Amino acid sequence: MSGKIGVYFDQQNIGGGLDIEALAAQTSAKWGDLTAVVKVVPVLALAVDEIRADIEAQGLDGVLLCGASPRVDGELYRLPVQVEHVNLREQCVQAYKNPDRTPVDSASAPELLTLMARDYVNMGVVKLQKSEAPEAASVTGVQRILVIGGGWTGLTAALEAAATGYEVVLVEKADRLGGAANNIPMASPLVSPWTDKQPTNLVAKVSEVTGSPKIKVHMNSRMEKLEGQPGEFKAVIATASGPVEVEVGAVVLATGWVALDQKYLAPMGLGKSPMVVDAATFGKMLVADQVKANRIAFVLDTTMAEQAVAQAAEESAAAGDEKPAAAAASDTEAGEAVFVKEDLESLRHLSYSNAVNSVGMLRLANTVCEKTNDACQAFILYKDMTVPGILERFYKKMQERLGVMMTKADVTDIREAGGHMVVECKNTLLGMDFDLDVDMVVLPTGLVPTTAKDVTIHFDYRQGPDFPDLQLFDGFADSNYICFPYETRRTGVYAAGCVRQPLTMDACEEDAKGAVLKAVQCVEASSHGVSVHPRSGDLSYPLFNMVRCTQCKRCTEECPFGALDDDEKGTPRLNPTRCRRCGTCFGACPERVISFANYNIDQIGSMIREVQVPKDFKKEGPRVLILACENDAYPALDMAGERHKPWSPYCRIIPVRCLGSVNAIWVSDAMSKGYDGVMLLGCKYGDDYQCHFVKGSEICAKRKENIAETLNRLGVEPERVELLEVAIDEYDKVPAIIDGFVDRIVAMGPNPFKGM
Repeated sequence: MSGKIGVYFDQQNIGGGLDIEALAAQTSAKWGDLTAVVKVVPVLALAVDEIRADIEAQGLDGVLLCGASPRVDGELYRLPVQVEHVNLREQCVQAYKNPDRTPVDSASAPELLTLMARDYVNMGVVKLQKSEAPEAASVTGVQRILVIGGGWTGLTAALEAAATGYEVVLVEKADRLGGAANNIPMASPLVSPWTDKQPTNLVAKVSEVTGSPKIKVHMNSRMEKLEGQPGEFKAVIATASGPVEVEVGAVVLATGWVALDQKYLAPMGLGKSPMVVDAATFGKMLVADQVKANRIAFVLDTTMAEQAVAQAAEESAAAGDEKPAAAAASDTEAGEAVFVKEDLESLRHLSYSNAVNSVGMLRLANTVCEKTNDACQAFILYKDMTVPGILERFYKKMQERLGVMMTKADVTDIREAGGHMVVECKNTLLGMDFDLDVDMVVLPTGLVPTTAKDVTIHFDYRQGPDFPDLQLFDGFADSNYICFPYETRRTGVYAAGCVRQPLTMDACEEDAKGAVLKAVQCVEASSHGVSVHPRSGDLSYPLFNMVRCTQCKRCTEECPFGALDDDEKGTPRLNPTRCRRCGTCFGACPERVISFANYNIDQIGSMIREVQVPKDFKKEGPRVLILACENDAYPALDMAGERHKPWSPYCRIIPVRCLGSVNAIWVSDAMSKGYDGVMLLGCKYGDDYQCHFVKGSEICAKRKENIAETLNRLGVEPERVELLEVAIDEYDKVPAIIDGFVDRIVAMGPNPFKGM
């Protein structure tokens, strides 16, 4: 713990809203010898050398910087001691709002600002006092990367990893490398100028992989087990000649996709007529020179199928049919699928795959015209033509391609008539409805990630062999593609290519490179004992006081990333490099036996108790504690303050690593201290979740229900504790959210425990 602290006030960044000298004097008087140095400096960023000199001369073991948000210039202060920031600019001076709708006289408003600043500084001092410098938990850092999947993405990843100097182990389940790329000799544009199809040169890529001394390839093989932790995984590979064990530092998952079950497109004729095929099958037919049709319709509108599945699912639900989709689809001799609710979710893979199918249809139409010397006519009928990024150039060139006709159309029927197919088109760009006679119909392929169908890695984790909660992501392995692409729910395993999201071949190459960079970063971070993401560089990790552990297993069950296993006694055993430092484990622990050196239950509890809570509610107003997620809510608050969008001065904000780390004792501390309300301000959760740690806000919402029961028993209104969601870009809404909560607290009156 910090025993001698230097406190520095940034005169420039705080501005003229506060009497900084008086605030510094108050800090020195309150904390005495603990604050060995208290200074007001003109510009904090220019005082780094002065701070270093004070550390040396005074023997400081902690520095408290009072000025701008740590998100603004936190990286400037790399000092040899612990550093904490007090945000007196964005979330104090710039966020101050005159409480014009309260009984407090407006003339006392500057005093409220001073009280706010004083509370924040005192909270900062006690936070540093209750913090210890974390020590790294470094591991071996094996310089070897395991790539699972030998398709286009996996081959690229293997070559990229080898180019960094790492050894590579490549596992492919088939007897041939290349995967789906074997059926695509000519790809959509892969490089500039992005206007023409290009050869994949797959044979050369395979040859480069098999000829590399740094790459060991296992064919006809699969993963049997992956145990350990990032930096020192042990993989067991089932090969034709028996199991092979190999140590690896990180894993790139590039197992690709499988086609969506044909039953979903059966309403459009797939599986019922040989003249109706999906795009993947058509590609294989082209390679085998089996396409003999002269008029081909490439249909990108699947509304017919979606409506048919939805209607059938409704009828099944009305009839009380609750059988799983897989069983329901095979229970009729006639082969007619019986759809249930889960099928609507599976059908979403068609819409997810639309960009890939849009580019693929353009490529296939162009290729078939070339193969027939433009004797073939290709008709592309689309509802949404989705062409990603620079491939728009390819799309524009195809618009001018002879033999290719495109139109937006609602495809309302596909039927066989007289040995050919009829596609009924309505609401077309031609301004007319028409029936299109063709020899063949090509429907889009739904790209379903392999992780949605099978266990791909077989983790030897307490939490099971598969990635958890894949239904949250429709089976895709990537757990947060917005904030942290490539990351899965298992630290050290990075998804790339179509197992992460449907991608074109050029995008798969980029994906492979990105995933390899993350894997290398992971190995290097693990060898230094720091977190790789999302708290990159964090030295801390959970510490356990096993004497008090009751083996309730809440920490192991609630950890989103499988960082905890059980030892032979059933107590939690930490794998530190699996941990992402969110604190969900100590938020779950009822005995408070888990902590981080620089983030712990006592630390936040002490900060809560350090706030000066007035006893006279009517004259001095309420006090509201805001526990704000550092990933979305805290930045949103900063941005609101920067734009001078203020909120109630009765609030005190404490950043937490994740709402999943919020322990119920903090709410109890706040209520016993006399706070009138507690706001848990975090990321959005549910289907469109934005939590960096996937389930933090959701877990906190469940804990809040238990807190409500406790408050009811104590005679305190549960409404005094509220969880509210905010996205990082909703900074303009945050002040109204806070003020609305404060207004509700004012209307409810004081906390019954106030003054006790």
